[in-house]
Amino acid sequence: MSIELVGLTIRYGDHVAVEDLSVTLPGGTVGLLGRNGAGKSSILKALLGLVQPSAGTMRVEGLPVGHDAATLRQHVGYMPERDAHIPACSGFEMVALLGRLGGLQRRDAWRRAHEVLYLVGLGEQRYRPVAGYSAGMRQKVKLAAALVHDPRILFLDEPTNGLDPSGRDDMLGLVRQLSRGLGKSVLMSTHILPDVEAVCDAAVVLERGRVVAQGSIAELTRAGPRRWALAVEPVTLPLDRILEECATVRPTRVGAHEIELRPPATPAQVFAAIVAAGGVVRTFVPRRRTLEEVFLEAVQGRGGAAEIGAEVRG
Repeated sequence: MSIELVGLTIRYGDHVAVEDLSVTLPGGTVGLLGRNGAGKSSILKALLGLVQPSAGTMRVEGLPVGHDAATLRQHVGYMPERDAHIPACSGFEMVALLGRLGGLQRRDAWRRAHEVLYLVGLGEQRYRPVAGYSAGMRQKVKLAAALVHDPRILFLDEPTNGLDPSGRDDMLGLVRQLSRGLGKSVLMSTHILPDVEAVCDAAVVLERGRVVAQGSIAELTRAGPRRWALAVEPVTLPLDRILEECATVRPTRVGAHEIELRPPATPAQVFAAIVAAGGVVRTFVPRRRTLEEVFLEAVQGRGGAAEIGAEVRG
């Protein structure tokens, strides 16, 4: 995937949805993460030429956005957040029609419609009216429609919206298959943190139309230098007293703790204190941050951090 945004600003009247945003998105599956109203959908619509930015430039696969939308859309498949089915059509008719609108010849559109409907798990239901589909099936038929012209890049806007846990797992499994099995680049807009952790290689965190954090999931959640997961024996060892001079201790389960070293304490001091008290260290590993912690740290100071945390857990 090659997507570059430079100085992007999107306004709706007096409301600024995206402000002076510059970012280059890597390949693989990238999560565009933020609470509702952060500017995620506006960015996708601007990239598709559906919204005219007030300022800035955008390029997708080296093509400038806004000059030749038809050519651009040959490379991009879009799954919108809202229901976008055609009620009078069956799943096959809808996907084939969108293939024709995407420039495919009738025979190719029919062939591809069958292929992608089987891929997303709707092969047996492809001749049923879309209006009678469940929420999960309607999400899948939107994904099939985004895939029918075999694009290299997929824009997925809240792909697990309205799904129960089983449907959500199915959809995330499809996203994983498309990216890692079929080599598609995926830009997935969502406010649900576990979805990003489940399938994404990298994330861009938005808050009020600005990038507040970005990087690979591994980089964003890498272990803090002074936080460790610690397990000891015997489990009754009073670690809060034993380590009171070098660390803050928080029990996580029986015999397991999370500790944060107090500067200038070192791991060697922790080991020495536990051994001196007659204990044995069974586990001592750097503790990685959760994506929720990354998100809250990124938006801290921009207002509403606790409220945001509740919203983005999903």
